[in-house]
Amino acid sequence: MHIAILTFDGFNELDSLIALGILNRVKRPDWKVSIACPSEEVRSMNGVVLKAQATLEDAAQADAVIVGSGRLTRDVVADAALMARIRLDPARQLLAAQCSGTLVLAKLGLLDDVPACTDLTTKSWVEEAGVRTLDQPFVANGNVATAGGCLASQYLAAWVIARFEGVEAARDAMHYVAPVGEKAIYVERAMKNIAPYLDVNALA
Repeated sequence: MHIAILTFDGFNELDSLIALGILNRVKRPDWKVSIACPSEEVRSMNGVVLKAQATLEDAAQADAVIVGSGRLTRDVVADAALMARIRLDPARQLLAAQCSGTLVLAKLGLLDDVPACTDLTTKSWVEEAGVRTLDQPFVANGNVATAGGCLASQYLAAWVIARFEGVEAARDAMHYVAPVGEKAIYVERAMKNIAPYLDVNALA
């Protein structure tokens, strides 16, 4: 099982790395989570440099792909050569996007006729791309999910885990990372947000 987190220059650390940390709470020999980048290194909006663990081409073969956000996402979607390297298929992959990552999915034509979640800054750009936005942190339609707000990345991670490993695995992962003394509150809130979107057939 390979989950790729698309991470571009100017990336938001909270989006890519919170998802990475929660997803890696699943301890299975064949469970792999990778930061997938268009180059060997990417620099975050706050100057943190990450080395790529996978390429955009690798992501095309992943079982799930999360598209992170960042301050340069509009440059990403304006780069035709870069966008051509992102080949995603909701018929065989779980796809998820965080904040301005939703704009990437919109420009790829993967949000046609369905509403989406994004952050308040990106909202107008997503709507200009023809996608209706929702005032909520998470939504999923079939195999495609979107989230809005940096800390909503936990919902994307929990949704991916629940789809592949079941609800209890998602609860366990959230319980591990939640603050001491608030674990039950955090777990229940996460599950409340994703539960309405889990009544679908699991991917083969």
